[in-house]
Amino acid sequence: MPDRITVAAIQPQLVVGDVDRNLRRVADLVRQAHREHAPDVVLLPEGMTSPSAHGAVVRTVARPVAGEPFALLRRLARELDCTIGGGFVAKRGADARGTYVIAEPDGGAHLHDKDQPSMWENAYTTAGTDDGLFTTGLGPIGTAMGFEWNRSRTARRLRGRVRAVLGGSCWWSYPDWLPVRSWFGRDHQYNVAVAREMAPRMARAVGAPVAIAQHVGEVRSGTPLMPGVPYRTLYVGETQIVERDGTVLARLAYEDGEGYVAAEIGLADPRPLDPVPSGFWMAPMPFSLQAVWHMYNAHGRARYAIDKARGAFPWQELPDADLPGYVPPPTEAEAATGDRARERTTA
Repeated sequence: MPDRITVAAIQPQLVVGDVDRNLRRVADLVRQAHREHAPDVVLLPEGMTSPSAHGAVVRTVARPVAGEPFALLRRLARELDCTIGGGFVAKRGADARGTYVIAEPDGGAHLHDKDQPSMWENAYTTAGTDDGLFTTGLGPIGTAMGFEWNRSRTARRLRGRVRAVLGGSCWWSYPDWLPVRSWFGRDHQYNVAVAREMAPRMARAVGAPVAIAQHVGEVRSGTPLMPGVPYRTLYVGETQIVERDGTVLARLAYEDGEGYVAAEIGLADPRPLDPVPSGFWMAPMPFSLQAVWHMYNAHGRARYAIDKARGAFPWQELPDADLPGYVPPPTEAEAATGDRARERTTA
């Protein structure tokens, strides 16, 4: 197991619902980051097929768990001879979940499902149950995605058990509604501060370096329970690579836009520095978010159940296939068959 590695984290500006375009874009960014930094690990955000939003198009973004997003991550890991991480909405069995994949250079892959969808995400995915702990060529690695980065239970399940925490998020912000613009503008600043500070906070609580890839850019979404009311907001950025003591080694803020950063981190036995807060959140969330958190969660879960019962999700037409938490490297015959299939597709 290496003592030091170089990690690159990518902050893309993607289009809600345009899965094929987004996959091409993130593949280009991964190759660019690898050419420039020759990293051992490259991270993409969760939602690399489509950032999180509310609207009918989001029902269409789920892909089979062993489909093209998963295959792309494994191909890039083998092609570039490095570990690649990225997340997407995956059909797993009879449900859709937010899944993050860590693909290793030998073709093996580890899968983690988000423990709990957040707000409108509940209308399109359901909760996972695994612990996000992987045994890899880098040693024991933990994974977090989305709001897991600010949950105390994430720190508890990883604390003292991993050499690094690697993952991604899609951190959106407040709408620009005129009647509450001054109030929401203030809470937007607080929300950005939570996103900016959660990686260093997690590193100190877990006792290991962390790296998080985030989305960036403006988005126009729908508003749950308010048909026809647009939810114009932005993905706040805050892609970071952080040492175990909370020192930020590399960072991309919202103002930096799309891009990538890289830094070298040390891998060693974990050494937690801070206690884990006893509450649900690592850092308190704004009151305005707390006010709608339970309401949007409940609405989303009900919407998911109703839409699934009436067959409204395109992914319901796909076979109920799944993958285990660890997928071993392909055999030589399987790899050769996959390469030939890609060549035929390209031709």
